[in-house]
Amino acid sequence: MAVNSVHIAAYVEHLGCTRSAPTVKQRLAAIRMMFDWLATGGVLPFNPATAVRGPKHVVKRGKTPVLAPDEARAILDGIDITTQVGLRDRALIGLMVYTFARIGAATAMRVQDVYFQNRRLWVRLHEKGGKAVDLPCHHNLDTYLRAYLEGTGIAADDDGPLFRTIGRGTGQLTRTPLPTANAYAMVQRRAQTAGIRTKIGNHTFRATGITAYLKNGGTLERAAAIANHASTRTTQLYDRRADEVNLDEIERILI
Repeated sequence: MAVNSVHIAAYVEHLGCTRSAPTVKQRLAAIRMMFDWLATGGVLPFNPATAVRGPKHVVKRGKTPVLAPDEARAILDGIDITTQVGLRDRALIGLMVYTFARIGAATAMRVQDVYFQNRRLWVRLHEKGGKAVDLPCHHNLDTYLRAYLEGTGIAADDDGPLFRTIGRGTGQLTRTPLPTANAYAMVQRRAQTAGIRTKIGNHTFRATGITAYLKNGGTLERAAAIANHASTRTTQLYDRRADEVNLDEIERILI
């Protein structure tokens, strides 16, 4: 075999001279997956990347901005729901908050992914790795989705995208799926309208929902299951309950 562990280790060391530790670890993981696929398929006798260690990089706190519950509520309540775009935006933000959905999973949903089961509205999210996650709707999300489907008239279009773009100059929904970039721009506008000064993004609502869930007695294990995290260590990056403790301690400096 032309490539062995020494070659991969040398590549990782060289890459570390110009790239950050997370980037090096990500590329090493991609190399491992590729060689693992080749080894599993019988093309190679073994995976030469298995024995190669990446740079040490420990992250205990994520960088995703998190909103306080009243800030998230201000954004949701500040949306004008007399228009189709307002109904869509409230439903999308509500979905990310109350199901911890990634924006990619949300924008990939079809109308049929909102369905009734046991007299309650449920949603089906298509998360990373092609895994489908079925969750019951929080009562607020139930209200938002019902209003959106009924107010826009898309409830019968089972195969159509759930979240759609708005036609230029019409104010009406098209049948084009909403791109994540458009969702990001929408979030920025809604936050600005609500007077939120925190620089947020689509992922903020996922982190906000997880933090609120844990603050109200939810367990880390269940939060990881809802968020479709493979490990609770990933979920812990979204837990910002300690931020309030830190602020209380800082305020003790009475000068």
